[in-house]
Amino acid sequence: MTRQRNGSPPRSDPGVELPYAGIETFLKADHRDVDELDEYDAGVVGVPYDGAVSNRPGARYGPQAIRRASSWWAYLSGYKGGLTNMRTEKQVDFSRLSVADCGDVPVFPMDHHRTAESVKAHVAAIADRSFPVVLGGDHYCTAPSFRGFAEGAGHDTVGFVQIDAHTDTSTDSPLFGDEFHGSSTALVADSPYCDYEHVSQVGIRGYEAPGFFEFAEETGLNLYTMRDVEDRGIETVVEDAVAAAAAETDAVYVTFDIDAIDPSVAPGTGTPEPGGLSAAQALTVVETLGGHEAVEAADLMEVAPGFDTSEGTQRLAAYLLITLLERQFAE
Repeated sequence: MTRQRNGSPPRSDPGVELPYAGIETFLKADHRDVDELDEYDAGVVGVPYDGAVSNRPGARYGPQAIRRASSWWAYLSGYKGGLTNMRTEKQVDFSRLSVADCGDVPVFPMDHHRTAESVKAHVAAIADRSFPVVLGGDHYCTAPSFRGFAEGAGHDTVGFVQIDAHTDTSTDSPLFGDEFHGSSTALVADSPYCDYEHVSQVGIRGYEAPGFFEFAEETGLNLYTMRDVEDRGIETVVEDAVAAAAAETDAVYVTFDIDAIDPSVAPGTGTPEPGGLSAAQALTVVETLGGHEAVEAADLMEVAPGFDTSEGTQRLAAYLLITLLERQFAE
């Protein structure tokens, strides 16, 4: 560092930190403990865990990668003194959005039950004070995060909007049992705070168990496949999905599995599935959800950055979360 002649640091300060400088937090936010969030709109926490995957591991590195990618938007907003969102044509003032990064939840790689308890406790502490934003991690982590949100926020019934390629309703798997990333929605629906009538799934494609459409009808699951998206349009589908999840509930929890997006756009994930959402459709999803008053918590799961050398997957993941928070707090 260049010093003045009297030996003190230079007084000039550009007031803008470069995206690759400084301590790595989401949106270059303040680092705070989970019990220090009373003055913040949102509290971000990472879950670097992928011990419950059924295919390719690597989502343990997702939180770090998403944080690093998010720094670009923090820099851009500071550099330009506010932003105009060219998609929504709205003025965005990130100075109105107060975010704190609470670091990572302690995880236990060989013990997913202990990890789940850790996730639940930390998200509950955030939900008691702020809007929780959870960076995954594999999708198993959503179930304890959902329970933590419901308990911490003091809600009796919580709706669940799932953006995903897969339904994650598997139970009694002969290989993986009842608790892995393919059973997260079943665990949510089996919790005291939700049932399938309050679950909406968007972007489902590929293959599910025999008789799945009959299962959806019997349980009341609000199912919107990629064919529905293609036929009806993504905005209409998401509006219906969040309305169904919000009906007769206290709040809505949003989970976004990055594999909902087509792997040609977001290859950095453990279980890629062809025929998914485009980047533009994914942004429409979070623009719509972020503008809904019932949405009070969100996670983004299954980013496995090692499978995308372009770093585009984590960049899009960060942009999705930032867009959701922008709609909630910064417009």
